[in-house]
Amino acid sequence: MAEEIRHVLAAVFARREFRDPDLAEADITVTEVRLSPDLKNATAFVARLGRSDIDPLLPALIRAAPYLRSQVAHALPLRFAPALSFQPDHTIDEAAAIDKLLHSPEVARDLDERSGDQ
Repeated sequence: MAEEIRHVLAAVFARREFRDPDLAEADITVTEVRLSPDLKNATAFVARLGRSDIDPLLPALIRAAPYLRSQVAHALPLRFAPALSFQPDHTIDEAAAIDKLLHSPEVARDLDERSGDQ
């Protein structure tokens, strides 16, 4: 069910049907949705495509939560639409930093030395 909610939210963000100007121009992706065991609360982890500044958009997402909840309620056959909360997802930034580190000259040198020993 969490994955279906993620798809609905991602589609809404892709259409950019927001009255809030902060969200109308933002490229937001939903990386994960976690549901509480009773299915009444959903936490959506969000990130901006190509940027790392999702934190300033959290107040706008909180303002848009009732609209987003109604979109989930209309799209999915749920008895109750879960209350939505949003958390920034910084894993994309962390993965990019690790990738940059792995491709640094120091690491490449160490890998070359290791392969030369074998």
